[in-house]
Amino acid sequence: MERSQSIETPVCVGCGRPIGFVVAWAGVFGGSVAATIYSCRSMAGSMDMPGGWTMSMMWMRMPGQTWVGAVSMFLMMWLAMMVAMMLPSALPMLLSYRRALQSTGVTRLGMPTALMAAGYFAVWTAVGGLIYPIAVAATWAAMRWTSVSAAVPAIAGAGMVIAGSLQFTSWKMAGLCSCRDPRACATRARGGWREAWRGGLRQGVSCAVCCSGLMLAMVVLGAMDVTVMVVVAVLIALEKIIPRPEWIVRISGAAAVAIGAAMIVHSLL
Repeated sequence: MERSQSIETPVCVGCGRPIGFVVAWAGVFGGSVAATIYSCRSMAGSMDMPGGWTMSMMWMRMPGQTWVGAVSMFLMMWLAMMVAMMLPSALPMLLSYRRALQSTGVTRLGMPTALMAAGYFAVWTAVGGLIYPIAVAATWAAMRWTSVSAAVPAIAGAGMVIAGSLQFTSWKMAGLCSCRDPRACATRARGGWREAWRGGLRQGVSCAVCCSGLMLAMVVLGAMDVTVMVVVAVLIALEKIIPRPEWIVRISGAAAVAIGAAMIVHSLL
């Protein structure tokens, strides 16, 4: 962890918070949580596989379902899940952007703020679009070849080791610094719709880089497991909000590496 990268403490949560804005986003959050819980329950089924693990229904196409339908359903579930997980930690960024718009004299704040959020979550939707074909291909290979299925626990353990290792990289800290920098939103607050969308995209990319290790751990441990999602969401929020997040980053990284090593050892016994 490089000392040259100072981590700013977010300063966007303060007095004068607009009640209507907070209530509206609380409604969005509540809806996304409800949709995520419903999706988790609908995908609760699993299949026992050679190697002593279970395959989630999330990566399987339903009987009679087209690939277009399967991809669309997954992306809707993924987007709801990302809003539920990321909105609590993204809300200070949106508040900071809104207040920066006010300081420049912009009076209509709703649309540019919504576009900022839309760009941010568009990046997370794209992340889901990258994960899905990889997971589907891995599922297909595990169902076709017993040797691949038997190797999945060790591969999952290696994925956890990689996820934990990412927490100690310089690009993790660079992404975290960008996510937490209260000046970033101010420099993008020009009020234009295009600037708001692009600002959301840039903020989303920084966040995706910052959270890559934790998100990989979530996919490995169970993308539709509510407990796993809650733990990852809390860790992400702590990293972005508390004054000195370095200890959270290190502890979560070390824990992921230890869990991954234990998974590999257990798969070889």
